[in-house]
Amino acid sequence: MTLNQLKVFVLVVRLGSFQAAAHALGVSEPAVAQAMKALRESLGDSLVSRSASGLTLTAAGQRVVGLASQMVNLAAEAEMAVRQAQGGPALLRVMSTSTPGDAVVPALLQAFSARVGQDPRNSGRPTITGPAQTLLSAPKVEATLGIAASNEMAALLIERLADVAIGPNLAGPNWPGVVSAPLLRYRLLLVARSGHRLTRSTRPPDIDMVRDQDWLVDPSGADPHSDVGLLLRQVGVAEHRINVFPTERAAWDAAAQGGGIAPAVEHLLLRHPHPNLVVLPVVGVSTDRMWHVNSLSGDRRSEITTRLLRFLASPDALQAMIRADGGVPASRFKPPVYVTIWS
Repeated sequence: MTLNQLKVFVLVVRLGSFQAAAHALGVSEPAVAQAMKALRESLGDSLVSRSASGLTLTAAGQRVVGLASQMVNLAAEAEMAVRQAQGGPALLRVMSTSTPGDAVVPALLQAFSARVGQDPRNSGRPTITGPAQTLLSAPKVEATLGIAASNEMAALLIERLADVAIGPNLAGPNWPGVVSAPLLRYRLLLVARSGHRLTRSTRPPDIDMVRDQDWLVDPSGADPHSDVGLLLRQVGVAEHRINVFPTERAAWDAAAQGGGIAPAVEHLLLRHPHPNLVVLPVVGVSTDRMWHVNSLSGDRRSEITTRLLRFLASPDALQAMIRADGGVPASRFKPPVYVTIWS
């Protein structure tokens, strides 16, 4: 039995399937199955079984899952303690849904790094170093950014496999211990190529008129709990009408070429205006949205997480999210996974 196998087990239970756990960990489903097989053989019990309603814990599995969760949490605390004892930078693991993760969070982390580097309690200057997944490092903080689906975020927070989650509000009875705060209110618009037939209509388009269009979305469109996913459900767009692109900008480019209509965050569109796109004032579509910042409650979060949350409530954080230069270009970074289960 290894710590990595226990991480896999608790995420399988939290998320309800091998496939969901594999996606959250950034590994293949067979890799998760292999880890579960090794844990089962080590403990001499199947731990989970498949039923018509999904995965069901065995009697032994019900006893083990709580202990496994405690061990995973204690391992995270041990890692932080060793880092502090050795004087190393605090590790800050941030995850986000794809839209803010691509366009907003890198600038936030860059601004936070600068703030930490200027703190008189620290020495030196903040730098951006390391492999692609290491967005920034300063004398007292090393932050990474990963992209996750909404339903994965709370499980990763609970198991201390991530420190902060930016996207939807995750607080609620299903995830005790997770707290959420508003981060940024924004408007979600629909854009299309200048000259698109919906722009030539004698009346503003409504939901019925846009439902049968091809929709061009970033990866958040495949997340039913994201703002874009909720919009698609509100309009009732059929799955075969949804085309997913790597980034919001890529979806805009396809829309500008006449490929369909695309959601767009208003202040990001103003930051990077596209000459061939126009906004569709769709009647009946709610445009006001809110990104939230989620973390564990105060007694369970790390000091560096608390400092980040305080920074996110500051004017400097707001400026970083809306400023024209966008901070660190997101295209420089390939989103990593949060957990490495094989060495």
